[in-house]
Amino acid sequence: MSENITRRDLMKAGGMIAVGLVAPRWLGAIAHADMIQGAQGGKIDPNCVLVVCQLSGGNDGLNTVIPYRDPRYRELRPEVGIPEANVLDLAEGLGFHPSLEALRGLYQKGQVAVIQGVGYPNPNRSHFKSMDIWQSASPDNKLKHGWVGRHVDTRVLTGNSNPVYAIGLSTERPLALRAEAAAIPCFASLADIQSMVGNPDAEHLLRQIQGASSADEKVVQQANKSALDAMAELQSKLSQHEPKQDYGKDKFGTGFRQVAQLVATSPQTRVIYFSAGGFDTHANQPDQHAALLKGFSDGVAAFQREMEALGLDKRVLVMVFSEFGRRAYENASNGTDHGAAGPMFLIGSRVKGGLYGPMPDLNNLENGDLRFGVDFREVYATALDGWLGGDSAKVLGGAFRPLNLLS
Repeated sequence: MSENITRRDLMKAGGMIAVGLVAPRWLGAIAHADMIQGAQGGKIDPNCVLVVCQLSGGNDGLNTVIPYRDPRYRELRPEVGIPEANVLDLAEGLGFHPSLEALRGLYQKGQVAVIQGVGYPNPNRSHFKSMDIWQSASPDNKLKHGWVGRHVDTRVLTGNSNPVYAIGLSTERPLALRAEAAAIPCFASLADIQSMVGNPDAEHLLRQIQGASSADEKVVQQANKSALDAMAELQSKLSQHEPKQDYGKDKFGTGFRQVAQLVATSPQTRVIYFSAGGFDTHANQPDQHAALLKGFSDGVAAFQREMEALGLDKRVLVMVFSEFGRRAYENASNGTDHGAAGPMFLIGSRVKGGLYGPMPDLNNLENGDLRFGVDFREVYATALDGWLGGDSAKVLGGAFRPLNLLS
């Protein structure tokens, strides 16, 4: 007998449904969290939402936030460097890539905090290892699970959780969302919620397959029902809001459009996590990077406009990161190789906009990379303590100074 009922088991061609006896793991786990909440009671946090946007592959920070007045920049990047005339000036000899016109508009309104030189000690240039470090917030590999997952765990253990507190828009659950006590549902798209939960026959089956021959089984049955109710309610509400802005059809536009729909219709959701790849620009970087940055810039600007139109913009904070920057110097393939420190962005109406962190020092590189000056866990602590009302010291395994970036 199969251990789980999978989506394939449930959604057969023509609506046929396979018979099973066990609920999916994600349902049972989030039901357990809901059961704990019901037993212990919980306080409702302020209605702040954190959107985590991951630029997968290693975004070239030096061509994103450009020290265009530094002659060393031209020496290191004679081909892939952005011409000074094309740079979108910010201040202090720094400017945005020309594809970030929409993001610069938000910056000029004071809605973008650019945090430079973000990284961690002894940086790792492996995609997988560095991404694990960023997503676990544990450079020494001492902490299990993901940083968002651990945050949700603290809520579960104190009875302050719900089945849709955090949601991932991903085909696979990223490490950041893995937890010990909590379960964070992930969907490839919002349409996936429709097919997982919205199918009446599948939903009926999931509600009926719980045994009830003992008191314990009745408790689990009721908890699973509560979890299903939460997911079904979310699915039904998603259709109540159709985003009005033009997000475009690229991966960022699609992502931010779905995030807008979640924020507008799911008031219980506090963390939304999604990623877009393609930033591993070893060769032919200029056109590829320009297209990616434009998609990101246009998508996040449309999202901000959507939130403002709905009157929700003061509730939402967007955090943007990549697993590492690129080398300071270009390679022979008109690209850049894996590096270390790079910029992060915090975007929203309650951000204290401006430039933060150290200026890129291209005359004081470390093995060809920018040296980090801001530990990424300080940015996480800022979001955890100052936005989500969490306990960053507990989640991050130590005290990291939150940055004064939020009003």
